[in-house]
Amino acid sequence: MRVPLLDLTVQLRELEDEVAAAVSGVLRGGQFIMGPQVAALEAELAAFTGVGHAIGVANGSDALHLALLAAGVGPGDEVICPAFTFFATAGAVARAGATPVFVDIDPVTYTLSVDDAAGRVGPRTRAIIPVHLYGHPAEMDGVMRLAAAHGLTVIEDTAQAIGAAVPDGRRVAAIGDFGTYSFFPSKNLGALGDGGMVVCADADLAAKVRLLRVHGAKPRYYHRVLGYNSRLDELQAAILRVKLKRLEGWTEARRAAAERYGRLFAEAGLGGGAPAPGGPVVLPVERPGFTHVYHQYTIRADRRDALQAHLEHGGVGTAVYYPLPLHLQPAFAELGYRAGDLPVTEAACAEVLSLPIFPELTGEQQEYVVEQVASFYAGGR
Repeated sequence: MRVPLLDLTVQLRELEDEVAAAVSGVLRGGQFIMGPQVAALEAELAAFTGVGHAIGVANGSDALHLALLAAGVGPGDEVICPAFTFFATAGAVARAGATPVFVDIDPVTYTLSVDDAAGRVGPRTRAIIPVHLYGHPAEMDGVMRLAAAHGLTVIEDTAQAIGAAVPDGRRVAAIGDFGTYSFFPSKNLGALGDGGMVVCADADLAAKVRLLRVHGAKPRYYHRVLGYNSRLDELQAAILRVKLKRLEGWTEARRAAAERYGRLFAEAGLGGGAPAPGGPVVLPVERPGFTHVYHQYTIRADRRDALQAHLEHGGVGTAVYYPLPLHLQPAFAELGYRAGDLPVTEAACAEVLSLPIFPELTGEQQEYVVEQVASFYAGGR
């Protein structure tokens, strides 16, 4: 048996007719940039998130960048963000001319450690970017208290967590000053190409993002600020609208798959819900009251690299998100971080392994994945 890390083909076969009809409608309409599909998707995602405004942009990286600029972040400023995230989080800070200040993570949820962040706030700190990694919400109550105490803008990086929620029921992306989405094809709500969105409650901030995404022009050809060309394609918006109708069902399927993994690992005598001595596998945890949307099902594994090679040999797709933390990336070498500065992050980079998870994943496939993991540890490799 072969079990891919992600299989989009099943989903696309099921949606083929609807997607074709949506694309055909755009072609017949003849408007391909900033058209009615983009406007409709913006309204639908604003309602889904629970905010007043949504602004479609070219990709998730631009969503972060434009949110920072709309918040007034620029040269001389510092922005707090976790070192355990995709490069785009800190890359957007650097593109805005600011300096990323890297902080450690919670060892269970892999999201930003509020305690560590609190110790790194300085006189130049302007904003904080909590990342809802793997689909689990960050500790937003703590983030918001910290931000309020120091007058910081909060930009939620929600690329991996659309639809996730905190204990009071609010969805992530609706809690901070801005939320950002990525519609990269592998995301829980993915386009057939790049796409992104900024969401926020404040009308003035939303207007700034809208201005920035069209070269700073309002009206057309009258440029108020130096902006960017960052617009969500009409075709991608039409496709995303087809998929958005199914997102909550897909999320429940992901959550059911995660629960099934937990049962299967327990039956195999592997894994636990928290780091514990003696066990070779640590399973992901959903904090009480939070809603995890399982963009990734990420375990921590003893002898991770050897396990990954074993699974690959057995036909099981895996990935390491992420093997090298941002504070040790060559692109940020000038910031002066050293190995050992963020020990929880560095330990996670050496141990995390994401297993196959997607809405159409079958129980039989999951049984095979767990059997392969169990066979590796049974063999004493």
